[in-house]
Amino acid sequence: MTERPEGSGSRPHTDGLPKTQPLRPSQVRQNVNAKRMLMRLVQGDSPPTAPMNIVDRLAGSPYANPTIQVVGVDASARKTIDFALHLAEVMFRYGAGALEVETSMIAVTAALGLKNVEVDITNQSVAINYAPKDQTPITLLRVVRSWTNNYAGLAQVHQLVTDIVAGGVGRDEAVRRLNEIIRSAKPFPRWMVTIAFGIFAAVFVGVLGGGLGASAVAFCSNILISLLSRQLARWRTADFFNTMACAFLVTFIALMLRWAGVDIAPSIVVAGGILLLLPTGRLVSAVQDAINGFPVTAAGRFLSTLLTFGAIVAGIGVAVVVGTLMGSAVLDVTQTFPDAYPLWGRAVLIAVAVVAIGVTEQTQTRLLIPTAAVGIVGFFVLWGVGQAGLGDRLSPAVAAVIIGLLARVVALKLGAPQLVVAVPAALILLPGLTIFRSMYALTVEGGDFLAGAGGMLNAGAIVLGVAAGIVLGDNLARPLTKGLSSNERRRVRRR
Repeated sequence: MTERPEGSGSRPHTDGLPKTQPLRPSQVRQNVNAKRMLMRLVQGDSPPTAPMNIVDRLAGSPYANPTIQVVGVDASARKTIDFALHLAEVMFRYGAGALEVETSMIAVTAALGLKNVEVDITNQSVAINYAPKDQTPITLLRVVRSWTNNYAGLAQVHQLVTDIVAGGVGRDEAVRRLNEIIRSAKPFPRWMVTIAFGIFAAVFVGVLGGGLGASAVAFCSNILISLLSRQLARWRTADFFNTMACAFLVTFIALMLRWAGVDIAPSIVVAGGILLLLPTGRLVSAVQDAINGFPVTAAGRFLSTLLTFGAIVAGIGVAVVVGTLMGSAVLDVTQTFPDAYPLWGRAVLIAVAVVAIGVTEQTQTRLLIPTAAVGIVGFFVLWGVGQAGLGDRLSPAVAAVIIGLLARVVALKLGAPQLVVAVPAALILLPGLTIFRSMYALTVEGGDFLAGAGGMLNAGAIVLGVAAGIVLGDNLARPLTKGLSSNERRRVRRR
C-alpha cells in the first residue's frame, strides 16, 4: 500500500492566490441597484389587466378612503348593486359626468362592503360586474334614456354619496333617501323658470351693449321661446327640431322688428336669445369625459352637442332666409356696440344673469348667491386679461380656468359637485354674438362665405376653450380641496 503524504487530506495551500479585498460602500450600492434592475427585467411590470386598487380609483375625488361597512355584505350584494345602478342612472339624468358617476358607484359599493367590483360606462348605459372569488358573478346593466334640468337633485345625490362614504348611512336608508330625491319637487315652479329665461336674455343683452329697448325685446322673445319649447316637449318633438324652432323664433322676431322700423340691432337680441339654447353643460361634461379617459361617453356627448349646435345654426339660417324673402333689409353684422353701462353696472348684470341661469337649471337656492359670486370673479378676470391683450379666444379660456377652480372649492364646501356651480357661472363666456354673425354671413352674404366659416370655427374654438378651462380649473383645485371631504365626514359622524 502506498503511504499518503502527510497533510494530503487538508485544504490546498493558497498563499500564492490574490487575497479578496473588502467591498467599498459605492460598490455595495452598485450591486444592490444591479440586483433590483435584474429583478425588474425578470419579473416585468404588473399585468395590464390587473384591477386597479379602490383607493387609487377614488384618489382625487371627494370620496377617497371610504368607511367600509362589513355587516351582511355577500347576502345582500344584489340589492347593493341595484342601488348603485339606480344612483348612476339618476346622476346621468341630472347631468353628471362619467368620472363623477364612476367614482360615486365605486365609493358606494366599497362603503357598503362589496369588493371585486368593476364599472363600465358608455354614452347611455352603465354596467356593473360583481365577481367574488369562488362565487357566481353578477352583471347588471342600466340604460339612461331621458335627461332633465335638476342641479338641485344632483347636489342632493352628491350629498347622499358623501354620507354613505362617511359611514353614517346604511343601504336601506340610502335607498329611501334616493327615492325621496327623485320624487321631490324641483326648487322653482315652471312660471319662475320661464321668467328667468327672459331675465337672463334681457340682462345679457345689456352686458353686450344693448339698451333698454333691446333688453325688452330679448325678454319678450325668450318668454315666447320658453313657452314654445315646453309645448313642443309635450308633443314629444325631438330635441333637434325643438332647438331649431326656438332659434328660428328668436331670430325671426328680431328681423321682423327691424323690418317694421324699430331701431334695435337684431344681432344683439339674437345673441342673448340663443345662449340658453347652447348645450354648455353637455359640452363641459364631454370635454371632462374625454380628458378623464371615457372616449365612448365623450364621443356620444360631442355628437349630441354638435347636433344641438347644428339645430341652432339651422334655425338662425332659416329665419334669416325667410326674413330676407319677406323684405327684411340686409343687416350689418359687423356692427360693434359700445358699452351701455359702466364696469360695475355690467358686473351687477352678470350677477343677475348667473342667478337667472341657476333658476333655469333648478339649482338649490343656497347655491345661487355663491354661483353668482363665482360668475362675477370670472367676469372681472375676463375683463382684466382682455385689457392685457390676450385676445378674444384666450381670454374666455383663462376666465374659465378661474371659474372652474373656484367652482370646485365653493361647490364642495356647500356639498355639491363642481358642475353645478361652474356651468351657470361660465355661460357668460360663450360667443353668442359671433355665432349669429357667422351664420348670417354663411346664409345671406354669399361673398363672405370664408369669413362666415372662419367665424364659426373661431366660435367653436372659444366654446371648446371654455369647456377645457373649466375642467383644468377643476383639476388644479383638487390639492386645495383634499380636506373638504374629511370635514364632511366629521360632520356626519357628529350627527
